[in-house]
Amino acid sequence: METDVRKLLERVRRGECTMDEAVLALKKAPFADIGYAKVDLHRKTRQGAAEVVYGAGKTAEQIAGILEVMAQNGQERVLITRLDAEKAAVLTERFPLRYEAAARIGMLGQPPAPDGLGTVVVATGGTSDIPVAEEAALTAEFLGSRVIRLYDVGVAGLHRTLAHLDELMNASVVVAIAGMEGALASVLGGLVDCPVIAVPTSVGYGASFGGLSALLSMLNSCASGVSVVNIDNGFGAGFLANRINHMSRRP
Repeated sequence: METDVRKLLERVRRGECTMDEAVLALKKAPFADIGYAKVDLHRKTRQGAAEVVYGAGKTAEQIAGILEVMAQNGQERVLITRLDAEKAAVLTERFPLRYEAAARIGMLGQPPAPDGLGTVVVATGGTSDIPVAEEAALTAEFLGSRVIRLYDVGVAGLHRTLAHLDELMNASVVVAIAGMEGALASVLGGLVDCPVIAVPTSVGYGASFGGLSALLSMLNSCASGVSVVNIDNGFGAGFLANRINHMSRRP
């Protein structure tokens, strides 16, 4: 993923920007202190993706203040995760916010045209896992990946999984999202030749312990190439999938 620093240096090399202008751009404050938050303005410069706002625990006014600072510093696209409908309604009155209720995600600006190495496949064991899957899929899309959704393809009906072998085997990254015993990650990990990111969900009956049983199953997967994020962490999986999908050989 090309960072802003590399783009800036390329502009200097091509003569589109002077050295002094480049130095000034890099000297600008790396964060804005607005009292209740220190907004990271150099995240995109360092990491290639701008800061994402975590909505849970923040008031609508606090989120609005952060969004205003980001806009003042040229961040046209902002992703807000774990945003409830009540806060989204308040923010929509002040910003052109697009809200996806199932995923609890708010988005300012349009996602870029997909430019990754290939496709991110987001697969769920069941329909009940879709809210977490949508958080992952929308995150990856918002950051610039093409996403294919394969929902309700769990191991209780393995023929449903096998019906999508073409999509799975052509993926750059697979995100496997499942509750219950979390077996989907091992199955997909044994089929594909790309990284598999496993997301345990809190879906399941009493002994699933709110997703802990799926988490432990995924951590103990016998398939190689499977990594695991936290319970219900669709955002973390989508962000990582996009980063893998944008990896390139360093010069």
